[in-house]
Amino acid sequence: MAEVSWPWQYNFPPFFTIQPHSETRSKQLQAWQELISEYLKATKQSTIDVRESQNSPLFNNTAINRKLSPEAVLTVLEDMAKSGKAAPIDKSKNVWEVYWHSLDEWGNMIYSWASSNGLNNTVCTLYELREGDNTVGEEFHGLDMNVLLKALKALSSNGKCELIEFDDNQGVKFF
Repeated sequence: MAEVSWPWQYNFPPFFTIQPHSETRSKQLQAWQELISEYLKATKQSTIDVRESQNSPLFNNTAINRKLSPEAVLTVLEDMAKSGKAAPIDKSKNVWEVYWHSLDEWGNMIYSWASSNGLNNTVCTLYELREGDNTVGEEFHGLDMNVLLKALKALSSNGKCELIEFDDNQGVKFF
C-alpha cells in the first residue's frame, strides 16, 4: 500500500464531526472529499463500504481516538455525488464508487492517450487499457473495471469511441 500523507485536519479532532455552521461545513466537506480522493488514489481503491468505514484508517484516526461516523461518511459521499465524484452502487447507499477523477475526465484521459499513441480506428481490449505494457505509467493503468467501463461509456456517448464485445473479451474502438 502506498504511503498516505495525511493533511493537518486529519489530526484535528473537530474534523471528525460534521460542523453545523454552513461555511465551516462546506470547507470541511471539501477537505474530506480531497482526503478521500487522495487516499483512494494512493491505495488504488475505488469503492467505499459505509458499513465498514470505521475499520479504515481513512475514517478512523487512532492517534487521536476519533472516527467519522457512518452517517457523516454518507454525508460526504452524497456531497461528492453532486459533483460527479461518487455514486452509490446499491440502493441502500452502503457501497459507493468514488472517482478521484470524474468519469468524463477519465474518458478524456484515456482518449488522449489513445490519440497520442495512434490508436484511432483500432480496437484495444479493456485488458490492454488496464494492464497492458503500453499503459504502465498512465494514471488509468490498473483502474477498477467498473470505473473504466463507465468512463468509456461516457466517452462513447460523446461519439469518441465504441465499446465492442468479441469472443469472451471486451474492447473499445477509438474514433
